[in-house]
Amino acid sequence: MLTLTSLLLRPTRHHLHHRHVIKNLSTTAGAGATNPSPPLTVPLSHPIYLIWSSNTSLGKTLVSAGLAASSLLSRHRRRSFLYLKPIQTGYPADSDSHFVFSKLTSLVRRSPHLSLLASNHVLKASASAASSISTPQAPKNFDKAMRDLDWCEERRVVGDNSGTGPISELLCKTMYAWGDPVSPHLAAERESGAVEDSVLLEMLQRCLQIGVGKEKVDSFCVVETAGGVASPGPSGSLQCDLYRPFRLPAILVGDGRLGGISGTISAYESLKIRGYDVVAVVFEDHGLVNEVPLASYFRNSVPVLVLPPIPQDLSDDLMEWYDDAHNVFDSLMEIMLSAYTERIKRLHDMPRRAVDVFWWPFTQHTFVSEGDVTVIDSRCGENFSVFKAQNDDAITQQFDACASWWTQGPDATLQTELARDMGYATARFGHVMFPENVYEPALECAELLLEGVGKGWASRTYFSDNGSTAIEIALKMAFRKFSYDRGILLDHLKENTAERYPELVVLALKGSYHGDTLGAMEAQAPSSYTGFLQQPWYNGRGFFLDPPMVFLSNNMWNLSLPEGLRSWSLNLKNMTFGSRDDIFVKSRDKSDLAGIYATYISEQLSKFPESKGYIGALIIEPVIQGAGGMHMVDPLFQRVLVNECRKKNIPTIFDEVFTGFWRLGTESAAELLSCFPDIACFGKLMTGGTVPLAATLATNAVFDSFIGDSKLKALLHGHSYSAHAIGCTAAAKSIRWFKDSQRNPNITSKGSLLSELWDDKLVYQISSHPAIQRVVVLGTLCALELRVEGCNAGYGSRYASSLLKKLREDGVYMRPLGHVIYLMCGPCTSPKVCNEALTKVYRRLEELSPSQNN
Repeated sequence: MLTLTSLLLRPTRHHLHHRHVIKNLSTTAGAGATNPSPPLTVPLSHPIYLIWSSNTSLGKTLVSAGLAASSLLSRHRRRSFLYLKPIQTGYPADSDSHFVFSKLTSLVRRSPHLSLLASNHVLKASASAASSISTPQAPKNFDKAMRDLDWCEERRVVGDNSGTGPISELLCKTMYAWGDPVSPHLAAERESGAVEDSVLLEMLQRCLQIGVGKEKVDSFCVVETAGGVASPGPSGSLQCDLYRPFRLPAILVGDGRLGGISGTISAYESLKIRGYDVVAVVFEDHGLVNEVPLASYFRNSVPVLVLPPIPQDLSDDLMEWYDDAHNVFDSLMEIMLSAYTERIKRLHDMPRRAVDVFWWPFTQHTFVSEGDVTVIDSRCGENFSVFKAQNDDAITQQFDACASWWTQGPDATLQTELARDMGYATARFGHVMFPENVYEPALECAELLLEGVGKGWASRTYFSDNGSTAIEIALKMAFRKFSYDRGILLDHLKENTAERYPELVVLALKGSYHGDTLGAMEAQAPSSYTGFLQQPWYNGRGFFLDPPMVFLSNNMWNLSLPEGLRSWSLNLKNMTFGSRDDIFVKSRDKSDLAGIYATYISEQLSKFPESKGYIGALIIEPVIQGAGGMHMVDPLFQRVLVNECRKKNIPTIFDEVFTGFWRLGTESAAELLSCFPDIACFGKLMTGGTVPLAATLATNAVFDSFIGDSKLKALLHGHSYSAHAIGCTAAAKSIRWFKDSQRNPNITSKGSLLSELWDDKLVYQISSHPAIQRVVVLGTLCALELRVEGCNAGYGSRYASSLLKKLREDGVYMRPLGHVIYLMCGPCTSPKVCNEALTKVYRRLEELSPSQNN
């Protein structure tokens, strides 16, 4: 291949050069690699735009060439222009990159003072497309597969002032080419040239990185799609979904023909609902003045530009047309440059603005500088797109390993489905009042909850707005049920009665957490969240037991007993488990340990003095205590505790705000305990992590305790947005999606469990690491307690800060619970993604200094 320097030194006005190298696709970099993939990154050092159209054959490539001309030849003069065509069918007869390449060199030749170095590359092609290239070097026989074609043509145009004037560069690339002029998914199937979405995106990322990290060059880049907005890519994915991880700003080539208004608006809305920013709409003038209704639809928020009619004569070289259109392209270029500049400014300014106006929850602002603020540009499936302002500006992906405070579950496909369905609910309902009314989303959601997480025990659904308020409602339900069963007089008609009613308290576990509202905080043991600094009204209206915990350490699942149980004689068989599954087997109910637990609980309950009132409810987080430090409570203990309370007619509340909806590998954590509550609370993951919504489920017996002849006997609790249609629609979609094995590949054949998401060997290896105290792994959760001492322990610890900062650089976003760090995925996250994140954690643990390990 001739170098750029050798081309420029030649005295001729015009030079054309071809080169052709063919390799097997198996030689592609990264094939068979076992190392975790680096996060996708998009440079922001120069403008990059996606060129879409509302349908095929509307002139995307004409627009791309016009933008290249405006960039390289007009007053916007830039040093380089990169044109990328990721998907090309009909090759080589149709080659959009060759069109841009040839038109630009023709346009430059008409300007004697300009010099241009132009090249056009085809990187990979199907066997049939590659074999049709008639060059002496091209082999004629190919296996059926995509090939590393690496074909290139180059031209240089030297202006009159070539010795002193600037030399512009045009780089055109077709990434993947197929010969059949049909939709890419058909061409890929017919020519045995399939390309996975992830492979295509990695290739596109590499192409976008040209020039990054070198001396800054005044560049501009467009990535031209194939067909229409919703045309399939080679894997069958719609292109509007295929390119979504990059979320590049968009130019939409609309349709100026009859019917084009509708098609243009539909294409725009398809992009908008997926989170793309459409900067401008441009289309060919067909004399129908389509720009007027389109401008009205956009309400002047999106510029609409009109190009002159395109000559129909195929022999026309379009030079005059580009002359006529250059003002439009210059205006479009100004719009694109302005939007790019404004975006970069916003991204740079956001940290400063944020620290000035935000009061972040669970955050000590003393420790947060502008440089510590993570700027999240968007989300796609499990990943944040994060702005990085170091060296070259860029958008890079980070795996949301804390599931955005345990709410997230959708992959990119479900995210799009939710956006569409919620948009439908917004358009159909907006918000409507709930009491004594019914509408489909609320009814469907309520029935799905009762048929799913409430199956076998619940008969009523009470909607609220978040997990903490769902707990408040559950407490009211439980206390009413307890009072109803005990015959305690509740003379609610006498509002000013002087009669003193008995105090009702909860039975709960130490280390629990049930929310931040005042009532919910009263139902949890003293902790960092309930002290005088946080809640001066806190009294702790409960009797709090210290539970036994289970954890993985040094390749063994261990049982840790609280001090009150350590005096009991237990053999080693009771204290360790051969596997995690052994912890949950129902046969443990017949063990000596079950009897010990029952006796211990009974003795503890007998110590609660009647002077302090009645224990009117049991409330527990089944299996995992989340905010308390990701502790696994022995499920046998919790099951025995529920049974003991049931004997005493104490209603049981399961707080499943965190644990519900497959978070722990089953739809409800009650399945892991093998027992049912009277009341249960759900939230967070219920809507797929899109909008707040919560539900408190209850048995008929609990519901009946509120039935009477006065409204004052009803449950007088509610929220303005109770059962809002948008949230109920999202919840119904998510509930169905998570348990559907056709949509969620992690659902096992039996349909009641998630498959194992974390590599067992790696988990055990980490459990033996000297920096790790314990591991808890279950369902979508993998939690690690770092080995620390003294002030480095507890919720206020900042010990993990440096470790997590490095992991964010690796593309893993984590937020600690003191010295406890955790990875949390969604029910749909692939085991490959989980284990890539876990591998990165392990490698960073290996880098800890010996002093930190000891």
